[in-house]
Amino acid sequence: MQKKSGDEAVARGFAQSGVRIANERAVMTLIALNPGSSNADLARLSGLGPQTTSRIVSDLEARELVLRGDVLRGRRGQPATPLFLNADGAFGIGIEIGWRHFEVLLLSMAGVTLASIRRSYRWPDFRTVFAAVGAEVATIRAGMTVQQRERLVGIGVASPARFERHLHRLGAPPEQATLWQGADIAAELERVLGTPVAWFNDGNAACWSEFIAHPEPRPRALGYFQVGTLVGAGIAIDGQIWEGRTGNAANLGAILVPDAQGGASYVHAIASILALEQRLEARGHKLPQGDPANWNWERLEPVASDWLDDAGRALANAMVSTRAVMELDAVVVGGVMPKAVVKRLVERVEHHLTAFPPHGDERSHLTMGQKGGSAGATGAAQLVLFHRFFSRGWSIFVT
Repeated sequence: MQKKSGDEAVARGFAQSGVRIANERAVMTLIALNPGSSNADLARLSGLGPQTTSRIVSDLEARELVLRGDVLRGRRGQPATPLFLNADGAFGIGIEIGWRHFEVLLLSMAGVTLASIRRSYRWPDFRTVFAAVGAEVATIRAGMTVQQRERLVGIGVASPARFERHLHRLGAPPEQATLWQGADIAAELERVLGTPVAWFNDGNAACWSEFIAHPEPRPRALGYFQVGTLVGAGIAIDGQIWEGRTGNAANLGAILVPDAQGGASYVHAIASILALEQRLEARGHKLPQGDPANWNWERLEPVASDWLDDAGRALANAMVSTRAVMELDAVVVGGVMPKAVVKRLVERVEHHLTAFPPHGDERSHLTMGQKGGSAGATGAAQLVLFHRFFSRGWSIFVT
């Protein structure tokens, strides 16, 4: 019998290590999606042997990533022990640097936000925003327990890819566009924080947070629109974000839709907060300041109602166009406005969808977003945790 070369042995070791990690991630994912599962349930769902799943669970329990519940008796066969993720097993910090705000939050592995800091500004100042974010990350970390700091597995940041494209619309001086041109946002934060930072497109991160928040059974294909300063968006297919080669795919806000004059316009130009502000200025309103979640929306009438109707029509058109290319089972519409205003927007989208002539299969199920203006920061933290502990391809677990 020939001996294996050193290279072959190393390759075999890497392969075995890769299989072990993949199996661990599969078990973690199944426990996350099916809390209370027993070892027998995990073996059946994963296709792994009972001894293999038992060994993996024991290792995860020793690392305090998984907890055992009380033994369930009274069933046929051996008593079953339910398994759950340990909410305090790991933590992630999520950051969103947006057009008019930044947010820093601490998220547990169970998806619970433990601390959050949000700051508004007129536009993101390249010279100061990273230091300001860094200061608030330090504030969050100072409030963490020793155990939480030891179990902090990473920091993620969500942001638009190209700030320089629209800064002039926010009233920023021209030099800001030059400063943001080609900026590596993760690298800028790493320089301030002294630790690695993962970057995600803000629409994709927000989409992921809404996918995770979606009740079971999760859809195989979900589209997402977030009405903010511009219109963020994302698509999750078979349990994965559709990011494309640059991480910026699913820019659904750039879809051309009919405008009120019968011409064509981008969704951004009709359904965004910037579009609402333009209407308010044209009607002589004083523009409200700060976070739209805190605006007095009654004072914006009747302009706000007109905008909601047009925004609903634009989003409905974009949904139909997207579904013509991708078989979306569900679409989530969220926004940075108060929940009552987002609900009105979703109702207008539903109204316009109903008015469209039927074509082909049933249309996508429409729901309201749950994460509001914190969807981006939440998604950034969730994606850091997901990439560390869970299976990259959730398609085998998504129904």
